[in-house]
Amino acid sequence: MIPTVENIFDQIRGIIDPEIPNTLEDLKVVSPESVTIVPERKLVKIIFTPTVPHCTLCMLIGLCIRKKIADSLPEHWKILVQISEGSHNDENGVNKQLADKERVAAALENPNLAAAVAKSLTAKIESTSSDGDIKKTC
Repeated sequence: MIPTVENIFDQIRGIIDPEIPNTLEDLKVVSPESVTIVPERKLVKIIFTPTVPHCTLCMLIGLCIRKKIADSLPEHWKILVQISEGSHNDENGVNKQLADKERVAAALENPNLAAAVAKSLTAKIESTSSDGDIKKTC
């Protein structure tokens, strides 16, 4: 089965931000336009935009996205998760870390990081702010 943009987006849209109790979709970190499928290369590419340029949890967000997609892709598909160009102070460093399969695997073996990823993938939003605004702090 070839993944679709809609299928991939449906999987990542509900991931809960590790710091702010909102989904990545609500925070405009991901959108359908964030997802690219390249079937001939068996590649799923996701570009996300942190809420602020100094976001300290963007690596964790990238790990959450990668883990969620990896669990559902057919065998032999590749995943590329990156920060959108110009959206983070350490864009190159974060993208380099997210592209390093060994570093990602090691991070997901760390019990604290694995627990944080699991929490973001399984958490449910219990309430919203009284004024309906979404805070953009990271």
